[in-house]
Amino acid sequence: MNVEKIMLDLEKKHPGEVEYLQAVREVLENIEDVYNDNPQFETANVVDRIVEPDRVLTFKVPWVDDDGKVNVNLAYRIQFNNALGPYKGGLRFHPSVNLSILKFLGFEQIFKNSLTTLPMGGAKGGSDFNPKGKSDAEIMRFCQSFMLELWRIIGPETDVPAGDIGVGSKEIGYLYGMYKKLAAENTGILTGKGLNWGGSLIRPEATGFGNVYFANEMLKTKNESFSGKRVGISGFGNVAWGAALKVTELGGKVVTISGPDGYVYDEKGISEDKIEYMLELRASNEDIVKPYSYEFPSAQFHEGKRPWEEKVDVALPCATQNELDKEDAEKLIENGCICVCEGANMPCTPEAVEVFIENKILFAPGKAANAGGVATSGLEMSQNSMKLQWTGEEVDEKLHWIMSSIHQSCVDHGTEEDGFVNYVRGANIAGFLKVANSMIDHGVI
Repeated sequence: MNVEKIMLDLEKKHPGEVEYLQAVREVLENIEDVYNDNPQFETANVVDRIVEPDRVLTFKVPWVDDDGKVNVNLAYRIQFNNALGPYKGGLRFHPSVNLSILKFLGFEQIFKNSLTTLPMGGAKGGSDFNPKGKSDAEIMRFCQSFMLELWRIIGPETDVPAGDIGVGSKEIGYLYGMYKKLAAENTGILTGKGLNWGGSLIRPEATGFGNVYFANEMLKTKNESFSGKRVGISGFGNVAWGAALKVTELGGKVVTISGPDGYVYDEKGISEDKIEYMLELRASNEDIVKPYSYEFPSAQFHEGKRPWEEKVDVALPCATQNELDKEDAEKLIENGCICVCEGANMPCTPEAVEVFIENKILFAPGKAANAGGVATSGLEMSQNSMKLQWTGEEVDEKLHWIMSSIHQSCVDHGTEEDGFVNYVRGANIAGFLKVANSMIDHGVI
């Protein structure tokens, strides 16, 4: 495998798809040696087959707003690879949604799902529709129109979408209602459902919980724990909320959260009622974090800045892609940070990741460290299939085991001769090998 040649060819085929090309390069650079040591992969041309989606559905979504005006949004479903099981991946409703971002997310999802050990392929979808500021009736009409197209290519054993940014239990409910009417059946076709109709306990918190479980396993390799640690978190949505809950439970002190408008620093720690207030912020249509500083006088708001300039022991970037750059990475290290664990998808730039690895900092990529969300979605699928519901404690116990298992896979494949664990390499190799070997087993299809 020649990584540079493959990337040049992909750049010609998919010009301008920056996020997608970045994600592919990261994987290929990390699996290159393993790939070349296994000639059966080259014979079966696994790389060319895995970097391109199985199919991409692009469609328009016309919907009527409360003023009676017809609006049109663009939507996608990218079914990337189903070697391990039904396609599985979230739906994102946000103005930033485009083909490149969804292809990057779908490609990452292949390996993330592989790492969970659950039988799920990789997919992603969404629309440039913005639910912020829309009435419930407008969101319902959009979701129903969206499902009129999507339902044709999904199914409980084919493709099981989930929520993501802009798609919570409300949107999942509207989508499920329309699917149920069109397909004339009740099945576990979507995850992230309400508890009244097939949802799983702790699903909203799962990505954040899993992220902290993974970080705790990393800290254990250095005989450390979250107890007494200062923790910087970015974002203020479900992932950040779940992470803040679990960090506090494990004895750490969360001192930052952030939004598009800047970040909040709270020296007294973000815990108890302050964590619950994050849910109120998320439920508002403002999409800003500044009101936290009005609610709690101990907090300082830093407009237009990111939280990585603060002195923390552990950093959990839980907001969005490429939010932590090289300068931020250098500042974290200068301030004594010992662990960076991605809670979002690819929140660290390649240059930042390089800084962490060069300095032998504990660093985990999102495909491993934020797999708790899709893992719990997989557990929801299992519950739906068996027509039962596990307790929150049962789901949490299974989630903890899965994240510990992912960590061990990363250690097994990422430990270098000097004992340093390169979690990026370990996660990519572990995730890739399972998918690649399955593709070979299935023949050329």
